[in-house]
Amino acid sequence: MIHELKDIIRSAKIAQSKGIKTVLASVVSLDGSSYRRPGVRMSIQENGKMIGAVSGGCVEKEILRQAQQVFETNSSTLMEYDGRYRLGCEGILYILIEPFHPTNKFFDAFEKQCSSRKSFLINSYFSKETSKINQGSSCFHFNDQELSVSELNPKKNLTLFSQTIKPGFKLIIIGCEHDAVQLCKYASATGWDVVIVAPIDEQKSIKDFPGATNYYGINEKELNGFSFDSQTAVVIMSHSYVRDLKYLSELVGKKINYIGLLGPSKRREKLLNDLIEKNNLISEGFFDKIYGPAGINIGAETPQEIAISILAEILSVIRNQKPIYLKDKQIGIHQ
Repeated sequence: MIHELKDIIRSAKIAQSKGIKTVLASVVSLDGSSYRRPGVRMSIQENGKMIGAVSGGCVEKEILRQAQQVFETNSSTLMEYDGRYRLGCEGILYILIEPFHPTNKFFDAFEKQCSSRKSFLINSYFSKETSKINQGSSCFHFNDQELSVSELNPKKNLTLFSQTIKPGFKLIIIGCEHDAVQLCKYASATGWDVVIVAPIDEQKSIKDFPGATNYYGINEKELNGFSFDSQTAVVIMSHSYVRDLKYLSELVGKKINYIGLLGPSKRREKLLNDLIEKNNLISEGFFDKIYGPAGINIGAETPQEIAISILAEILSVIRNQKPIYLKDKQIGIHQ
């Protein structure tokens, strides 16, 4: 996930400026099942500080222990962790632990890539053979640049684990009442970039929305200046029917996978009917992206519970999953 990488890389930059070494731990292979899948990463600083996690908590202690060898030798190692007897996950994790001290060019390229909201590639080379353990390393591909995470040169004759990192997920919340604050708080805790759009006459600011990335007090016409992509969701919750209709109208034709509407089904139907009267050339595909009432049926009542319900629905939509009890799923959790 990009938000985890941001924490890892930005923390490493700060540590590096203070002369503190960092190592990167990446799950590059898995036999069986585990709490998380290959591609998850964390970092360890030589002062013992850990950023991120690759499991529910048990594996990290062993990673911390084996990271000491990497700090001492400045060479990578492949850690094998058998969770069948310790975690009950029936899987064996292979974790590449390597020195992590990128150049300033790397840090600048990473931030530029994040700002561009474009995907990028991470290639990690490793070997399960003991004789080749210290040859593993990773490199990031930002557009046409290949940048290593340290001075270790990738040995491209080894086994390759390649991962595409998508841009951060963005949630645009149109509204600024108490329930919008709760949705913002929970979404930001999930690692999403949260943008608050409020009516121009509201006397509020970004300080009223913990975790928000940006706050805009604008009218609906100014939504045209926003960028939308497949990693964007919008929830309209201004508590004003007229305003909701105006903001919804401006979203027609935009590249959005999810548009949530607060309020009951009757209100949604009235909104859509009035929308069609204003613009009868709207494609069927646009209506398929509208979810109202927003959220899945979990019996939510409080603003906090409603926020959880909405976030769960957005996740199910963007990952093309039908919400069910996991106990009723006939195949593995991650399949």
